[in-house]
Amino acid sequence: MGTGLATRLTIMLLAPALTLAPASPAAARQRSAQKTGFTLPAGSGRTILLIRPSIRVGARSTGGMFEPNGDWTDQARRNIETALAAQQQALGNRVIPAPIADGDAARLVADYAALFAAVSQSVIRYQFFAGDRLPTKKRATQAGRFDWTLGPGIARLPGARDADYALFLSTSDAYGSTGRKLLQIVAMLGPGIPLSAGEHAGYAGLVDLRTGDLLWLNADRAMGGDLRTPEGAARRVQQLLADFPGSTPAPR
Repeated sequence: MGTGLATRLTIMLLAPALTLAPASPAAARQRSAQKTGFTLPAGSGRTILLIRPSIRVGARSTGGMFEPNGDWTDQARRNIETALAAQQQALGNRVIPAPIADGDAARLVADYAALFAAVSQSVIRYQFFAGDRLPTKKRATQAGRFDWTLGPGIARLPGARDADYALFLSTSDAYGSTGRKLLQIVAMLGPGIPLSAGEHAGYAGLVDLRTGDLLWLNADRAMGGDLRTPEGAARRVQQLLADFPGSTPAPR
């Protein structure tokens, strides 16, 4: 990994943005944003490189800890990939999967996947919540200034020469364990702070493979669809790609 990328990734991963402290209920919140001036008309014929989706599925213990489940994750990945394949035609663009990489190329893909995750979390924390929006991201519009980048080094990703944009997707699902659900019921009956049984969040982003600019991002911390079923995965993919440039807005 290059020094510039390593430094940028380290800074982003250590940033407070990754704590994702809950914003106040009154804070204005948006789910998606698009770089000013960017357009991607349906049927444009542009090529999109689909980076291997980041999928994490497990249970939330009674104490709130995430417990990964390999079988659930494998099932979710198969369902998501099938649903994505069905959605590719609806994008109006040519979507190709990123080639399988190994060695240095695989590490480069992992580095940029981590960098994308860090940048996305910063966007969610510091732009999608208007009350916490950074001064450099403010302007006289509701959405604010959408100007984020991963840097031009992304052009070195395997398959980048054959595509115009890279599509990153990430989902994280924690289904409440029996103990967690019982604790939630107890919390609802008492004066304490309400507890959630599980967590179902995801985000997707489109990146320019020449400049590294983030062109579009969609994120939601309360997504629907059980990834362990084909129908649930199809719903999740529809939500992840809601408001995709050039597409018809999908229901959330």
